[in-house]
Amino acid sequence: MRRRALIVALAAPAVARAQAGFPDRPIRMVVPQPAGGATDIWARLLAEPMAAFLGQPVVIENRGGAGGMIGTEAVKNAVPDGHTILFHIASFVQAPVVFRRWPYQPLEDFFPVGKMGTTPLPFCVRADLPVRTLAEFIAYAKGKRLSFGTYSPGSSGHAFAQLLSDREGLDMVAVHYRGEAPMLQDVLAGQIPCAFHSMTGSGEHIRSGRIRPLATLGTSGIPTLPSVPTFVSLGYSPDDFGQSGFVGVWAPVRTPEPVRARLVEAMRIAMHQPDVLRRLAEMDTIAQYLAPDAFRADIAQYLRFWSGLVERMGLTAEG
Repeated sequence: MRRRALIVALAAPAVARAQAGFPDRPIRMVVPQPAGGATDIWARLLAEPMAAFLGQPVVIENRGGAGGMIGTEAVKNAVPDGHTILFHIASFVQAPVVFRRWPYQPLEDFFPVGKMGTTPLPFCVRADLPVRTLAEFIAYAKGKRLSFGTYSPGSSGHAFAQLLSDREGLDMVAVHYRGEAPMLQDVLAGQIPCAFHSMTGSGEHIRSGRIRPLATLGTSGIPTLPSVPTFVSLGYSPDDFGQSGFVGVWAPVRTPEPVRARLVEAMRIAMHQPDVLRRLAEMDTIAQYLAPDAFRADIAQYLRFWSGLVERMGLTAEG
């Protein structure tokens, strides 16, 4: 009890000072994936206009591992003064469910600063595979032991590729990476035949034909590639393949209200900048800004969906 009281006593003045002049030093935006992938690219796009509003640099810190849980837990345990925030994707709720390990509670331990948007996730194959449609891929894969890449265990790319394999009676095995960038390199090098990619991280290679998209999650398709069908349009259940994830910013839940308000306003203004919206559109990221309350409801809905999907599939991961 004495030690806990001492920690509180020491932390309280620091938090009080932060409220008075927030921010009074650079802000650390933790990205729980390696540099070069989609999450890292989105974070850097948002950091610049947020820094302009806040008057302090927003510095990206990549802390990958354990499906994003290592970096996320680090933010949870940071001093809640607004100078350490989290930029994350749907793995924020996905990884704990799949790993059956909860180093943090998504809805209880974090304040949702705002949602940036969502992005189509197409299922792609290497260009040298003799398939051009999803039906051709399924016929090609029957009777083969194919591997598929994932940008982290417990991610969308993991679950939906496994779900496709299960639905079609394939024998596909996951190969996990510590982010989209290293996964992409192995796909391009011919080590991995297929994977779910993001248009933000892999769009250049998709448009150049080095990897071939066969179908995409969600219901609205890929804006710049309208000929790529959605799984739903091909007859797959919208309850499974019609869901879209989220991209957004969080702060530790004990962050004081005045600091929260500054962070919320910084993100809101950033998400209304024409240059930010233009660059998101160029990356096939669907801008979908949501303020804290609406974003919290969006996260809660996705967590219910994801928990049900993982339970039905019996999906688990170790690491």
